[in-house]
Amino acid sequence: MNRLNPKYIPLLATAVVMIALYAIGCILYPNFGSLRVGVNLFGDNAFLGIAAVGATFVILSGGIDLSVGAVIAFTTILIATLIGAGIAPLGAIAIALVVGVAFGAAQGSLIHFFALPPFLVTLGGMFFMRGMAFVVREESLAIKNAFYSHTIRDLAIPLVGRVSIPFTATCFIVVVILATLVCVFTKFGRNVYAIGSNENSAALMGVPIGRTKIGIYALAGFFSALGGCVATFYMQSGNPASFVGLELDAIAAVVIGGTLLAGGVGFIPGTLMGVLILGLIQTLITFQGNLNSWWTKIAVGALLLLFIVLQKSIGRTRSGH
Repeated sequence: MNRLNPKYIPLLATAVVMIALYAIGCILYPNFGSLRVGVNLFGDNAFLGIAAVGATFVILSGGIDLSVGAVIAFTTILIATLIGAGIAPLGAIAIALVVGVAFGAAQGSLIHFFALPPFLVTLGGMFFMRGMAFVVREESLAIKNAFYSHTIRDLAIPLVGRVSIPFTATCFIVVVILATLVCVFTKFGRNVYAIGSNENSAALMGVPIGRTKIGIYALAGFFSALGGCVATFYMQSGNPASFVGLELDAIAAVVIGGTLLAGGVGFIPGTLMGVLILGLIQTLITFQGNLNSWWTKIAVGALLLLFIVLQKSIGRTRSGH
């Protein structure tokens, strides 16, 4: 009987935790398993999920990105301000996405050409983008446009009764599918895994290290900006002070989803499950009603530590120590 490849163990553990949380919720609360709760799970966590997909590419390559939350906040206030100035919503979204890609590529260029640690570069990027968000506008701004108030709502996909899949959830699902295809079936995806496994070996095999690294951070910038666009659909506003610490939630979702912090091993569907686990914990606490919301952080912290220990144990097993 063939033994399970160790790289699939964290992913299996993630699936078990997600199913267990869902089962506990269904046992404790009659309406927990309803279709509406399931749909809300995807819609409410869409911007976090999209940003976490971008963070997955970065962590798969052995890097880290701390600028995610700041880029999302900058994107929301940039779009709100541009629309308020009379620019069409699709034009404002396109500008925000271009800025996100350019910013990510700039971070990737600094990391590659100056051999700087990703932690420090993206930490600087986090402060830079948070500051730029307040330069654009110091206060939150509501988005008053028919595209947001009507068109986005009309794009919801009706299901049963009054339940429908919001456009934010559709964006999240499409991003997960496309990112999975990029990871599995493209040369760029294989190069990301190769760099994360062993950068020196990847260079000897002819992998274009610089081009791939810059591409990874540009892609992460794109997903962060896209998460910001989806956040404007969800909030109908922009806020420069929002999403503080969201980058840590994204990293937690990626790690709980089975991606090794050391890089080289991980799966986009695992990140999807990691995001849903965070959402399930929040939903369980909401259903309970009498628990402080900070229990969400406590539960996520405990799970994160558990998965890090699991990753370390698997690493020792693979290395024979």
